[in-house]
Amino acid sequence: MATLGFIGTGNMGGALARAACKSIPCDQIFLANRTAEKARALAEELNCFTADNEAIAESADLIFLGVKPQMMEDLLAELRPVLEKRESRFLLISMAAGLTIPRIQEMAGKEYPVIRIMPNTPSAIGEGMIFYDCSAQVTPQETQVFLTSLSGAGRLAPLADQLMDAGSAVAGCGPAFADLFLEALADGGVACGLPRALAMESAAQMMIGAAKLMLETGKHPGQLKDEVCSPGGATIQGIRTLEEAGFRGAVMDAVIAAWEKSVDLG
Repeated sequence: MATLGFIGTGNMGGALARAACKSIPCDQIFLANRTAEKARALAEELNCFTADNEAIAESADLIFLGVKPQMMEDLLAELRPVLEKRESRFLLISMAAGLTIPRIQEMAGKEYPVIRIMPNTPSAIGEGMIFYDCSAQVTPQETQVFLTSLSGAGRLAPLADQLMDAGSAVAGCGPAFADLFLEALADGGVACGLPRALAMESAAQMMIGAAKLMLETGKHPGQLKDEVCSPGGATIQGIRTLEEAGFRGAVMDAVIAAWEKSVDLG
């Protein structure tokens, strides 16, 4: 059974640790964080263990690097001597925006097996979208171990390294965009007289249902939109208002801005 070590238990690292606990025995999962109390709190919640960065680098089979892109070089410089001494196989799994697989290998000092992933926070509840790409040094068996370890996170899809930043702009940043829309929907409901709690619940469930309907039917979202817009009805008037406000263009601009920032971080 593979052991998993998470270096960095912030929002994304914590989400993946929670997902891993659905597929891997908790006693095979180790957590480290710059603020040790954060790692201890999550370990108590998940019934797994804490460790320090060096201990994870020394022994974990899958080493998840959950630090910010601008902190990655210092972290890997710190871990480089530990990794060089290892005799057993291990995978470095990076979730840092903008940092390609060759860049991670350069920072680590050798062409170690690396998997680059772009996860999102819904992975914590099994509804995530995780893109991944493997370096040439990763074997098919190791890829399968990785996929099994994160099978509780949601959907995992291969994506070429050079497209990771684009995938992140949609699926990684997208939850924040969706949350903003969800909050606005609820505010609109409150403005029309709905109680706040009911407005939030109905907006959230509507978004879940709309997304599942598209995934399960395979219908284009434009078709699903047309099916709701009755001639002369209320929905088409709402659509007209969104179009006049430049809703679609604003969403596209948000994705492009997020993508450009990820590229800059690299």
